[in-house]
Amino acid sequence: MSNDTPDRRGLDRRRFLTTAALGGATIVGASALGGLDADAAFAAPMPSLDPAIAKSAFAEGRISQINGSVLEVAGSYGDRHLIQLTNATSIWKLRPTTAADIKVGDGLYARGVDMPDGTIAADAVWVNIVNLYCTVKGIAKDRLHLTHGAQEHAVVGRIVGDTTTASYLGGALTSDLSRVRIGQSAQILGAWRPDDDSIDIARVTVGH
Repeated sequence: MSNDTPDRRGLDRRRFLTTAALGGATIVGASALGGLDADAAFAAPMPSLDPAIAKSAFAEGRISQINGSVLEVAGSYGDRHLIQLTNATSIWKLRPTTAADIKVGDGLYARGVDMPDGTIAADAVWVNIVNLYCTVKGIAKDRLHLTHGAQEHAVVGRIVGDTTTASYLGGALTSDLSRVRIGQSAQILGAWRPDDDSIDIARVTVGH
């Protein structure tokens, strides 16, 4: 997972959660908590639009155990979280997916509502999501070779067919990566692969 301070900006995709009672509380519409696209993982916390919710709850870390629909998460600062999934939780892992794709060892960001039993009832979970500022050092057919940070840590960004897109100079997303050039600065939004530390690229932004 990236230790970068992420850009914080929201998107306007909205979806309502169905009612799901947990510990006597009710999960409300996700529109009260924020967007559900990948960028929303890095968006600034929003004041709740629902008077029943004082604020959104957030958690991050590595998944240490999965017990049914509850994810036990070891936070980066020694804290521990229990993330309760429901049939209405939005899950992102490079693309919208289901709980079946979540594995022990994955990293996550989760947003939801604090429950009386100490869990966080998640309306959105982003699995292995990273947001990196890199320099393009090499280009191959199926990957970008990147460096990241002051130490120029090498990163392999994998180009995923039917998924990876690019944005040039703030323009619309396109599947055409031909304008990516060696030496460019690039923002990489994607999903980390714990097995080899590479990144599946969801979006590469250059010229921003």
